[in-house]
Amino acid sequence: MELGTGAWHLSGLRRSSGVGIVRLALARFLFDCHNLIFQEGSSMQDDSDRTLAKKSQREQGPTDVSNRLNVTSSAPKAWGRADRTRLFVWVVIAFLIPGACLFALRLVTGRSGSVFSASSELPIKAVAVFFVSLATWIVSRMEKRPLDDYGIPPQQAFGRRFWEGAVWGFAMLSLILLVLRISGHFQIDSVALTGKAVFVNAFAWAATFFAVSLSEEFTFRGYWLFTASRRMRFWPAALFLSAVFGVAHLGNDGESALGILQVVETGLLFCFTIRRTGNIWFAVGFHAAWDWAETFFYGTPDSGLLGVGRYLNTSVRGPSWLTGGLAGPEGSVIALFVLLLCSLLIHLRFPTAIYPDRPL
Repeated sequence: MELGTGAWHLSGLRRSSGVGIVRLALARFLFDCHNLIFQEGSSMQDDSDRTLAKKSQREQGPTDVSNRLNVTSSAPKAWGRADRTRLFVWVVIAFLIPGACLFALRLVTGRSGSVFSASSELPIKAVAVFFVSLATWIVSRMEKRPLDDYGIPPQQAFGRRFWEGAVWGFAMLSLILLVLRISGHFQIDSVALTGKAVFVNAFAWAATFFAVSLSEEFTFRGYWLFTASRRMRFWPAALFLSAVFGVAHLGNDGESALGILQVVETGLLFCFTIRRTGNIWFAVGFHAAWDWAETFFYGTPDSGLLGVGRYLNTSVRGPSWLTGGLAGPEGSVIALFVLLLCSLLIHLRFPTAIYPDRPL
């Protein structure tokens, strides 16, 4: 599809009122898939293996907050009733309860979700962050583990990895638009905000997308990635959860096939940053800055929605596979190549794997 006049259009951009039902059904489906894949397999690691692992850990030293998990076993621990119970508790609290609450809220208020603004999105995302954080904390108490084991060290929430990731996220989104600008398919038409409104909206959207990145990273690359890696090793788990991440975006109106493919690729990229940095905060910063640049700074669509209170008015001209169309720049074929380039740069920046291939 082509955008004839070159302008980003709001017409036809509607979120389905049944998204809540879809997400509830998706949560149950994902839980069933998880149980199917993580069925009981090989036997538990014996005491001598654990002793050797702990000795190796002490010899390596605390080079990173997650390095104490960086000794992997040759066989997965048996997937028992306690593991299934913890996963069930996590799914109920992280998915089902907030999904039911938000669906009920839409029924009561009659909100259609067609307006994409910080004021409408932030409360919803804050609820999602609260419940997935609560779910993760509860299972950490059940397992008697620190949150660091899941790659979520709280003390590093706004540390250097977060801010470095934010720079990378803004730069990679800007690179996509720069290529489109050089090729004559993207242009900046005008500045939409001036004065105090710039700072107010910039902060509001920053808070919103920080909540978005927290909820999605904690959900798909926190406890779930940890427990999946224990069963099938890191990269098979990363591929599975990145595919689920893509499926979760299918409910977004205006999303395209290339956009979904880019979501899956982005999920793998975020898993790669976790593998190399040892925790989730680089990915959180990258995710938040990417969305902030896309929606607020450049004023382009994000999964079919144009944000209210954007800094720039921009437009595109050309085929949707190249410009991204209603899906925004993340739906452009250029995004796929930029993310591949980003993966190479991440490899050069962080050459050593820190997050374990199979956590103990």
